[in-house]
Order: sequence, then structure tokens, then C-alpha cells
Amino acid sequence: MKNSDITIFDRDTLIHLRLPFSFFLFPVFLFGISQATSITPFDSLIVFIVLHFFIYPASNIYNSFNDEDKGSIGLLENPPPVTPKLYYASIFFDVTGLLLCLLAGYQLMLLMIIYISVSKAYSWKKIRLKKYAVSGWIIVMLFQGGYTYLLVNMSAENNFSLTWFTLKNNLAMLLASLLIGAYYPLTQIYQHKEDSERGDRTISYLLGVRGTFVFTIILFALATTLAWYYFISFYTLKHFYIFCSSLLPVVFYFFWWMKKVWQDEQQANFKNAMRMTFISSCFLIICYGCLLYLNHKSG
Repeated sequence: MKNSDITIFDRDTLIHLRLPFSFFLFPVFLFGISQATSITPFDSLIVFIVLHFFIYPASNIYNSFNDEDKGSIGLLENPPPVTPKLYYASIFFDVTGLLLCLLAGYQLMLLMIIYISVSKAYSWKKIRLKKYAVSGWIIVMLFQGGYTYLLVNMSAENNFSLTWFTLKNNLAMLLASLLIGAYYPLTQIYQHKEDSERGDRTISYLLGVRGTFVFTIILFALATTLAWYYFISFYTLKHFYIFCSSLLPVVFYFFWWMKKVWQDEQQANFKNAMRMTFISSCFLIICYGCLLYLNHKSG
């Protein structure tokens, strides 16, 4: 047997981890930190490392293993072939991430187990929540949005009790979920053909190319309205202005892309979708970074 046959982490496996994709999920973490009433630095660092370097990559590679993608997927325009090594690599990253969680407490590990279980159910062929348009979208919206906010904020405040579920935190979870819910269908917009061939009826496939853009507008409008209420209720109008001004470039690009798609639906492609993801992530990071400074500058 060749060494390459027993090595889990070959070049193709490392590529399928899509480690840079964690950057696109960093805004939710930063939002959770920025809204914390107090920050426990060590626990927050553990959550950051576990999510972005272990749990998210494990989810990526497990999803690739089950999907057996041949076309473009997040950050990979031409993904390498899928092998059983991806499955074992996903288990390794999940287990390592869970063990690291113990450094911040067993409560974090238990919460992370729930996240991992839902993530596996989303992709696993025997359950495959991904193939159901509405429920699959709701699962992603809630767990990549609100639940991730919960993980991060609870750890930052070192508060894993029911007292954490205040009106402020509940609204923040909803805001994080709505933003993910608005953005996620755009990441599926170029995969309609491959998804349908696999039997997956994603929310974007159900809505169609143009319907996906309209749906995003509606969800983003709801998120902006909630953001206004949230920030003026628990902070200041200045916080809301930071939120809106930071997202203006995202809105401009979105409508520019939408106009191009209305003229030619071939513009709903991998490159434009990844550009949209990159721009939105960058400016959300700027937004939440400003809020973090504003909320904790005297700390």
C-alpha cells in the first residue's frame, strides 16, 4: 500500500477544507463579540479558533464528501475529486474542535455538539436537510446566524445559563439570522443545475434566479428594520448609522449585479456570487469592528 493511500491530509483534502471560506463567516463571530456586555478574552479566542479552523472546515469537507460536487462550490471554481479521505478528515477536525472547546468549559462543547449534529444532518444523504428548500434554508439561517451568535456571546460573557436569553440577545440572534437568511440564497444562485441533478431543491432553486434577488431584498429590508429597532433600543442612533453606512457598498454592488442579471441571467455565476460574498463579509467586518470599538473603548 502506498503512503498516499493511508494519508488523510493530501493536497486535495486540504483544498476541500476551504479554510479561507471561514473569513466569510467571521462577521457573525465579530457581531457576537461586539454585543457582549463583557468579554472573556481566552474563552473568546477558543471559540474563534474552534469555529474558524476546525468546525467550519469540517462542515465544508463533510458537505463536499456528500455532495460529490463536480462544478463550482464556495471558493472552489474547479474542486478536486471527492474521496473517502474527506469523511475521515471531517471527523478529525470535529473531534479536535470539540476537545479544544473543553478549554473554555464543557458547556461550550455541548453547544458545539448540537451545531455539528445539525451541520451533519444538513448534508448527510440519509437525512439531507439540504434537499428541502424551506427547511434547509431555515436551518442555515438559524444555525449560521442566531445559534453562532449564541455560542460566541455566551462564551464571551461566560454565561451559559437561561438568564442569557434577554430581549437584547434574542433580538440580536434574530438579526444575525435574518442577515444570513438574506445572503445565503445568493451563494446557491449559480448551482441550480447541479443541485437539481442531485435532487436538492434549494431555496434559490425554488425561487429562481430573479426570485432569489427579490427574496434577498425583502429579507435585508426586514433585517435593516430590526437593526434600527435594536440599536435605538439598546444603544444609540449612531450605532444604526454605522450599520447602514458600512453596508452601503454592499447594497450598491448588489443592485449593480442584479441589473446585470436582469439583462443576462448568465451573470448569476460563480465569480459574481463570490465577489458579492467577499464584499459583504468585508464591510460587515468593518461594521462590527466599529461597533466593538464603540461598545468597549472604555473597557
